[in-house]
Amino acid sequence: MIEKSSKIPFNKPSFTGAELDYISKAVLSGKISGDGTFAKMCHELLEKKFNAKKILLTTSCTHALELASLLLDLKEGDEVIVPSYTFVSTVNAFILRGAKPIFVDIRLDTKNIDENLIEEKITKNTKAIFPVHYAGVACDMDRIKEIAKRYNLFIVEDAAQGVNAKYKNQYLGTMGTFGCYSFHETKNFMCGEGGAIVINDERFIERAEIIREKGTNRSKFFRGEIDKYTWVDIGSSFLPSDVLAAFLYAQLENMDSINSVRKRIYDKYLHGFADLETKGSIALPFIPKDCISNYHMFYILLNSELERNALIQHLKGNGIDGVFHYVPLHSSPMGLKFGYKNGDLPITEDVSKRLLRLPFYNGISEEEQIYIINQVKSYLLGKKVLAV
Repeated sequence: MIEKSSKIPFNKPSFTGAELDYISKAVLSGKISGDGTFAKMCHELLEKKFNAKKILLTTSCTHALELASLLLDLKEGDEVIVPSYTFVSTVNAFILRGAKPIFVDIRLDTKNIDENLIEEKITKNTKAIFPVHYAGVACDMDRIKEIAKRYNLFIVEDAAQGVNAKYKNQYLGTMGTFGCYSFHETKNFMCGEGGAIVINDERFIERAEIIREKGTNRSKFFRGEIDKYTWVDIGSSFLPSDVLAAFLYAQLENMDSINSVRKRIYDKYLHGFADLETKGSIALPFIPKDCISNYHMFYILLNSELERNALIQHLKGNGIDGVFHYVPLHSSPMGLKFGYKNGDLPITEDVSKRLLRLPFYNGISEEEQIYIINQVKSYLLGKKVLAV
């Protein structure tokens, strides 16, 4: 029995059991700076698992996106097509280079960029498309790749939420020029703060290593390819500590078992709320047949902003941390500086006002889920119900 005074957080970091052992081994190895033993093990595991040409850990997905923007030489006057319904890092990555965001509305079903609205936004200044795979569900990458090929554009997949998810049997992050992952503590596989860049075009591998190593050819030196390293390009410090890599490796070893746990949690919510969707009280997440989700989150779409906000307060009063998601970037104070305004992207604005995310983490119990489902139903149906 869940007490009303109990607190069910939105997220709680989950562990596999090997994290502390691996951290200890990293510390005792005498090298806990970047690209140590565990970082290399993470690289190899991810590359083999995802059949990727090159994957390199970064300190965050933000840094992975910034590294991708540097590799593409994005600059003032360039335009990048991107959804407004995303985290600020997606856009900051290229704005820092002087490029301009060209915001595109999303699809109501998946909350991903509407692939049918991309082409009309392309100009002579367009250089890249940054699709965002929302909630671990893939964008229509066939259509996006076809457009990119026709107009000679780069693709940077923001797969922060999509690690180990698939589109037509290809892993998210492996279909664009680059893919960017997050291992933040709110993600399926985490190390507190961390990320990775997936390099799918071999032309960029060597320069990625250089920029990632502060603009030096230090990686070549450590491989014995040169007798000393030096400054050869622009760069910054993108390498996470091997302590974090050790923690992450314990998570990555268990990717598929973690996904199985998350699918069970997702399915419990889906089953528990099915009757509310049938009644028209809410809309539930949608996964297209071509997509295999990693079950990153579970959300419901209410019928109005007023109802969503009132439900958040109801849940809070009953010890449940339900939260909204992105405030559209185009209508934010920064977005307004780029000439956008409310009403420009109607579906994005509508979804942002009505979407509510529910607690979702590997350790959540069935009893806690039943309590959450029951509280949502109790509020929306105006009576006590028993969730199953």
